[in-house]
Amino acid sequence: MTAASPPRLLPLNILAHSATTALGAGLDAQRQALAQGRSGLRRNDFGADPLDCWIGRVDGVEEVALPPALAGLECRNNALAWLALQQDGLLDAVAAVVARHGASRVAVVMGTSTSAIGATEEAYARLHTDSAGVAHFPPELQRPRIHTPHALGDFVRAATGLRGPCVTVATACSSSAKVFAQAARLIHAGFADAALVGGVDTLCGSVLFGFHSLQLVATAPCQPFDARRSGLSLGEAGGYAVLERAGAGPETALQLSGYGESSDAHHMSAPHPQGLGARLAMRQALHSAGLEPAQLGYLNLHGTSTPANDGVEAAAVAALFPPSLHASSTKGWTGHTLGAAGIVESVFALLALADGLLPGTLNSTVPDPACGPQIRFDNARADIRHAMNNSFGFGGNNCSLVFGKVG
Repeated sequence: MTAASPPRLLPLNILAHSATTALGAGLDAQRQALAQGRSGLRRNDFGADPLDCWIGRVDGVEEVALPPALAGLECRNNALAWLALQQDGLLDAVAAVVARHGASRVAVVMGTSTSAIGATEEAYARLHTDSAGVAHFPPELQRPRIHTPHALGDFVRAATGLRGPCVTVATACSSSAKVFAQAARLIHAGFADAALVGGVDTLCGSVLFGFHSLQLVATAPCQPFDARRSGLSLGEAGGYAVLERAGAGPETALQLSGYGESSDAHHMSAPHPQGLGARLAMRQALHSAGLEPAQLGYLNLHGTSTPANDGVEAAAVAALFPPSLHASSTKGWTGHTLGAAGIVESVFALLALADGLLPGTLNSTVPDPACGPQIRFDNARADIRHAMNNSFGFGGNNCSLVFGKVG
C-alpha cells in the first residue's frame, strides 16, 4: 500500500461552489431536495434499449446550447458542464480571481471518469464506409478534441478563458475529490494563486452496461448501508468550486482544510477487505487539517450501496470515529455520479456546514448489524464546524477531504 503524505495546509478559501444533479441545477435545488427527502432517481429511460434499473438523470441537458465561441465542442458531457457552470455565481467568482491574479495564475483541475465517451460511442455506432471501404465517423463527430480523456478540462478552459495549469484527473469515482488535493498542491507549490476545480460525468452505454456486467447495478433504487442493499443506482452530475490561496483575496466562511489520499491497489474493482486504504485517507485528511476524529461534525460517505463497499467503509469509519459522528451516504438522492461524485458530495458537505442540515441516507430503513452507530438514516440538524467527504474509486484510489467553517 502506498500513500501521499500531504503537507500541513494553510486553508484554501472557497469563493463559490455549486452542483447540478438529478435533483436540479444549483445549490437551492440540492438543499431543498435534501431537506424534503425527495430523491432524483427514476426508472431508467436512457438509451435505445434501457437497462432495467434506476438512474439519476439531469433534466434539460439535451436542450443546452453552447455559445458560438465553443462550436466544435458539442457533446452531452460538455452540455452538462456548461449548464453546471452557469449556477451560483461561479463565473463571477472566476472573474474575480482573474482580476486579482490574471488568467494565467488560475488553474483548471477537472475530474471525470468517462469524459465524453458517450459521443465516441455515438460516433462508432454511426460509422459509414466510403467507396474505398474505409470506415469514418460521421462528419459532425470528427472532432478529436471530444474523443479524449482530457475533453472536459479542455472544454472548461475554453469556456472560462483561464490560462493557468489545466489538469484532468481520471481516477474513477474519486476523480473530482482528488481535484481539490491537486489544486492545493499547485497553489502551495506556487504554480497558481487560485483554481477552478470540479467534475462532470454523464450517463452512457459504457457506464450502464459496464457496471451491469460487474453485477453491481440494482433493479430498485439504491439503499446504502441497508441490510437489504443489492447494488448501486447510477447517475450523472456536474459541479465546481473556486479555490483561492488564503490571504490573497476576501476571507470566506467556508474553506478546504485538509486532504488525504491513498492507493491500496488490492483489486481492480473491489475495496481492500479491511478498508486499510480508506482508513489511511481519512487519517491523513484529519492530520492535514489539524483535527482529532471527535472534532468532525459530519461525514459524507462514499456509500455506493454495494454489499462489499458499504460494509468495508462502515468498518473503517467505526475504527476511527466515535459513535457520536453523523455519517451518511447521499447517493439515494442523486445516484452514484461516478467521476462527479467527489464534487457533488463535497458540495453536500459544504451545505451541511453552511445550513446545519446533516443528510441521512435516503431509501434505507433496515440497519445492517455489521455497520456501526455512525451510520445515520435520518436527517438531523446541528451547527458543525468541520465536515469530511469520502470518495473511493476502483483500484483503491481513495480520497478524503476536510472542509471547515470560519467564524
